[in-house]
Amino acid sequence: MIAALAAVSFLAGFVDAIAGGGGLLTVPALLLAGLDPAQAIATNKVQGSVAAASATYTFGRKGLIEWRKAWIFALVAFASSTAGALCVSFLPRIVLEGLIPLLLIVIALYFALSRKVKDEDAQARMTALTFGLTAPVAIGFYDGIFGPGAGSFYMLAFVTLLGYGVVRATAHTKLVNFASNFGSLLLYSATGAVVWPLGLVMAAASFVGAQVGARLAMRLGSRLIRPLLVAVSTLMALRLLLDPANPWRQALQSGLLALF
Repeated sequence: MIAALAAVSFLAGFVDAIAGGGGLLTVPALLLAGLDPAQAIATNKVQGSVAAASATYTFGRKGLIEWRKAWIFALVAFASSTAGALCVSFLPRIVLEGLIPLLLIVIALYFALSRKVKDEDAQARMTALTFGLTAPVAIGFYDGIFGPGAGSFYMLAFVTLLGYGVVRATAHTKLVNFASNFGSLLLYSATGAVVWPLGLVMAAASFVGAQVGARLAMRLGSRLIRPLLVAVSTLMALRLLLDPANPWRQALQSGLLALF
């Protein structure tokens, strides 16, 4: 079982370094291994944090992260994620479960069809200060409460609002995603929900996977990042829509029952 979880984590780290969404693989694997949902989500934050840190290190060494601005974005994401994790029991998850799949489909369509998604930087639509007070706040808070698709949302923000090319946007996404993952991990650790032996094994595997993914992302650029981001966003949307608790699925089932 541990070997299987390590293999899944390697693949998740690889995907996370390029397009995010590695939790699509690791959370179901942890549930199959016998963890309850709270333990699975908390333990997944260990490998997710390490994968994001691994990719951040690799992108940073190549000079793709503008640290003077990026560390502020990361601190904001960290604080917002911690606040989100603290508020998780007070906010209606049904709203998120209904809205997030639709947003992910919009993101998939944007990256699939937009001509603005390329390796070169474009004109920014807002200042770094305005961006830091909006995007990392909202997405970090969401990451602390719910999580799926946070990497895709960060990517969309860096590309559309700051005009970053996809490789540069991926590099900065990994940094802020690490910060928001780490913020919620600290709170999950305090509750005792993390299964550390499994989490550390998975973290080691995801570290290696993220190294491979980050290097391929820098080598192939938008040829790899763009289609993988579209695929991951679409799969995350489908995964959420097929969940028995999703309001869209429940509404469809209720409608079919009313018809027949």
